[in-house]
Amino acid sequence: MTITPLMPVYPRCGVRPVRGEGCYLIGERGERYLDFAAGIAVNALGHGHPHLVQAIADQAATLMHVSNLYGSPQGEALAERLLKHSFADTVFFTNSGVEAIECAIKTARRYHYANGNPQRHKLITFKNAFHGRSLGAISATDQGKMRDGFEPLLPGFDYVPFNDLEGALAKIDDETAGFLVETIQGEGGMTAGTVEFIQGLRKAADEHGLLLILDEIQCGYGRTGKMWAYEHYGITPDIMTSAKGIGAGFPLGACLATEEAAKGMVAGTHGSTYGGNPLAMAAGMAVLDVMEEPGFLEHVTRMGERLRQAFEQLIPNHDHLFEEIRGKGLMLGIKMKDSVVSRDFVAHLRDHHGLLTVAAGENVFRVLPPLVIDESHIAEAVDKLSAGARSFAPATAN
Repeated sequence: MTITPLMPVYPRCGVRPVRGEGCYLIGERGERYLDFAAGIAVNALGHGHPHLVQAIADQAATLMHVSNLYGSPQGEALAERLLKHSFADTVFFTNSGVEAIECAIKTARRYHYANGNPQRHKLITFKNAFHGRSLGAISATDQGKMRDGFEPLLPGFDYVPFNDLEGALAKIDDETAGFLVETIQGEGGMTAGTVEFIQGLRKAADEHGLLLILDEIQCGYGRTGKMWAYEHYGITPDIMTSAKGIGAGFPLGACLATEEAAKGMVAGTHGSTYGGNPLAMAAGMAVLDVMEEPGFLEHVTRMGERLRQAFEQLIPNHDHLFEEIRGKGLMLGIKMKDSVVSRDFVAHLRDHHGLLTVAAGENVFRVLPPLVIDESHIAEAVDKLSAGARSFAPATAN
């Protein structure tokens, strides 16, 4: 047998973590890494946060799972708290971001079906988007690297360049159900939607009776210094997906919606075996406990500004490598020169300087630290990044 025990779908590197401590990962040989990847924006509270650990342990010893055939006091409690922090009236809990995307797509289609317009099933989506890897999610993007070999895909999606409002408006027709868009693109290159673009989509949805679905799986839940990235734009969506930071490492996601948008989601239209079980809800409650502490989001904003300032000072000293900074809060990306391959630089920082970052599209590398970092972590990261830039010998980009 030549295939590996773990299906070989990930290009895994040589780092093999066995323990986490705060903002650090420790490998099986005892090596330490400053974790500015945070499980790709998942470990919002770092590793081993005592309140989260205790909440999971206590719930595991009490009740881990029951079927959704029964009432869910734990789910109701987290839903009520979560809704107080958002635009929404109702929430469906999932195990992952991509499951939240599937729920959002179904909710949008079912809304028009309930209104007597079943032909309105198409969503306008945006190039370089990443919504997950289910068949529905890869159908919602134009990226060949995720689609190739999986056709035929789910019909009902039109693709427009990100931040191209006029292009999006031109795609609206009698079959359009709404827009599905990342408020800030993560994997696609750490590009934030412009104010004109996001507000324009909201206005168009209102004028044409469409639904605005925001994918905030990576950019939501405090990552930008506000609870949700849409708060930077002065609008609210009709449907929104959340995951990653919502469980801070525990598998948890959510699809949030207004009462109107969710009008078609009645008994029997959707479900999940594990989604919203007591153990997941305990984790979600613990994360929200920490994020509701006074000054938490202000701390994220302050650390994001400090990190951006440090990068802005660093870039001119290495302008043969770096081009620009993107993103908001603690969701930052540095675009590299065309002569450099960002993935090579990510590997160099990891293997030679003990700094973990994440590659993204458009030759960008992502900096996604835990939201609980302090000044010392920023200083250490900048030192490692500067040393990495000095010692990096770039290969020619493909």
